[in-house]
Amino acid sequence: MSKSDKYTLNDRAKTMPLVKRIMRDYISAHWWTLAMAVGFMIVAAAMTAAFATIIEPVIDQVLVAGQTSRIWALGLGIFIIFFVRGIASYFETILMNKIGQAVVATIQKQLFGHFMDLDLKFFHNNPSGQLISRVTSDVEVVRKALTGTLTGIGKSVITLVLLVAVMFYQDWVLALGAFTIFPFIVIFVAWIGKRLRKMSGNIQIGQAVLSDRLSQIFQGVRLVKAYNREEYEKNLAGNAIQHVRDLMLKSVRIANLSTPVNETLVGLVVLGIIVYGGYQVAAGESTAGQLLSFITAFTLAYEPMKKLARLNNALQMGLGAADRVFDMLDTDIEVRDKYDAKTLTTNSPEIEFENVDFCYDLEDEAKALKGVSIKIPYGKVTALVGHSGSGKTTVMNLIPRFFDVTKGRVLIDGIDVRHVTKVSLRENISLVSQDITIFDDTVWANIGYGRDGAFQDEIIKAAIAADADDFIRALPKGYDTKLGEDGVSLSGGQRQRISIARAILRDAPILLLDEATSALDNEAERAIQATLSKIQKGRTTLVIAHRLSTIKDADQIIVMDKGQVIERGNHGELLARGNVYAQMVKAGQAN
Repeated sequence: MSKSDKYTLNDRAKTMPLVKRIMRDYISAHWWTLAMAVGFMIVAAAMTAAFATIIEPVIDQVLVAGQTSRIWALGLGIFIIFFVRGIASYFETILMNKIGQAVVATIQKQLFGHFMDLDLKFFHNNPSGQLISRVTSDVEVVRKALTGTLTGIGKSVITLVLLVAVMFYQDWVLALGAFTIFPFIVIFVAWIGKRLRKMSGNIQIGQAVLSDRLSQIFQGVRLVKAYNREEYEKNLAGNAIQHVRDLMLKSVRIANLSTPVNETLVGLVVLGIIVYGGYQVAAGESTAGQLLSFITAFTLAYEPMKKLARLNNALQMGLGAADRVFDMLDTDIEVRDKYDAKTLTTNSPEIEFENVDFCYDLEDEAKALKGVSIKIPYGKVTALVGHSGSGKTTVMNLIPRFFDVTKGRVLIDGIDVRHVTKVSLRENISLVSQDITIFDDTVWANIGYGRDGAFQDEIIKAAIAADADDFIRALPKGYDTKLGEDGVSLSGGQRQRISIARAILRDAPILLLDEATSALDNEAERAIQATLSKIQKGRTTLVIAHRLSTIKDADQIIVMDKGQVIERGNHGELLARGNVYAQMVKAGQAN
């Protein structure tokens, strides 16, 4: 079996479960609105059938028999038919769009909420641009499929059924002959739908790759310009855009293949109707009005047939996008609260790593940590040092449960962190990272992010403590200044001070400092270090730093290499031993 054959079989197996899931989880909540919309669909379809029926008396009684008394009545009847159909179509479209928009909002909220609940491993494996594409582009395709497909399929099927009834009423033999083309159209439409389902997945992947590429370029635009890589990035983005364009054109070609085939088949049927019907009228076995009524019904029925083909195409495109969205929604949360998780309450926390192993990828035998046992006492400063890749950041990430240990335990006050709620655990932790996040919002909001509901005077005190108040007040609007995406208007040191002020405001008993002063010059670092020394008192502090000035006064220094603890002690003790730490100090680095 070829790869394309496998995809087709998978498609066939997934279509109904996907449709049922959408109906059950999203559409069913709007059943009353859907019922009203269906009611309007029935009215609109009935008016279309009524128009095909009224053609017969118009031809036979007015045009052929010359009954002028019937002109106004029939003319007014046709006007009422079109008026009612227009009103019904309007309300049915509005109601279905209301459902479609509500469903999209629900899916987007669920998807984003699920992303927020997933652990860091998920974000390491899925670039941000592609996640954004899932929430926006993919869900928008689902919306179009829902709104257009639900509206169109319901209306088209009802209209088709009523028009077919008119055709059989006028001439059942002719109607049976006309429907000989149906099996061919259905088979062809189904084939096109399968192709489009596959194309939809490829298009959405292409859109996601493009979105991710653009996101990376915009975030790194400073580096792009510094290295004169504008043309290089233009080519990369251009190739991604061209790829999406080619996929879209291919999908259009496939989707519209039905047009020439269907038109040809219908042309043959109309030829047969005219020839057969013409002889019937000439022989007196039928009237001109009956024949024209039949042709009108068939012509009107052809439109919903064509529309159903297009709607199947849209449905397959939408299901392809829905499959990608549900794939994200169904991603399992690896770091989750136990059903009996307790609330962590601590004022003097002591942290202990008990024979901890950790792998970022369980399928990869390489361990980031191997048998790590560390005690981080309350009220003391513990520093982690070691070369890049030694496992320092991994140790820090396990404390707030950004990941769960593969083996062993991480304890706070003797309680396994997996046995307490993530919310209560993280409420007891302040983190200052070298990867600083600044939101495109005011200074108030960026520092206040550290504690929900903080008052302005508390934010100012935190800024003063972080040596940030002076430069903040010098900004165009002071604390009301918007800092731009990722703090583009700030220097590296200023961004770091905002981050430190955020942690100070949080005022948590556990303080994690991951290269907290890496972006500061020596003078600024001394000022910040003095502040950090004050806030470290009465807290359990874990520090990762490459500057000896930051860690030489630590109560305990843990030296790591290749995921293992190889030395521990204070600065003086480790120097006296003359091992790895002493060599690092001699080389002028701590990591």
